[in-house]
Amino acid sequence: MIDPSAKIYESARIAGDRKCFDLGAHSQVDDFVFVYIGAGCRIGRNVHISSFCSVIGGGELIMEDFSGLSAGCRIITGSDDFTGPYLTNPTVPGEFTHVVRGRVRLKRHAVLGTNVIVFPGVTIGEGAAVGAGAIVRKNLEPWTIYAGTNPKPVGKRDAEAILAMETRYRAHDH
Repeated sequence: MIDPSAKIYESARIAGDRKCFDLGAHSQVDDFVFVYIGAGCRIGRNVHISSFCSVIGGGELIMEDFSGLSAGCRIITGSDDFTGPYLTNPTVPGEFTHVVRGRVRLKRHAVLGTNVIVFPGVTIGEGAAVGAGAIVRKNLEPWTIYAGTNPKPVGKRDAEAILAMETRYRAHDH
């Protein structure tokens, strides 16, 4: 279900079974975004997906309230297994490939910087922030700021202040 207050820009492409797609109130999917719904795509309230992001792989994406993807992020919910004796790519029948699919979850207030790549099976903790260009292969801790290609903690976010601001926002009748 797409909430009436949500916005999907005209040049965004949402592909797959729309019955498995939810977009919450006041959320926005910008132009030039590609989302393959796959096993499911649930996007909460006040979520922003910026231009040139993609969600691919056939697994599941969950973005909780107030989370966001900056320009060019790649959320990969499924990928060929390159380590085994398998053929790869979607032109080959499934019996000859080994595609690994999983859930990617961004918890409340999690935000990814420009061109971050997230692999299947990863959870980005509540309030975590990931700097531009990171490649996220493992779960990230809540309220932590990460930077670097192989992201490492570099600081903390002020959970108390952010949650207080959310409370003020919700009281504003949104």
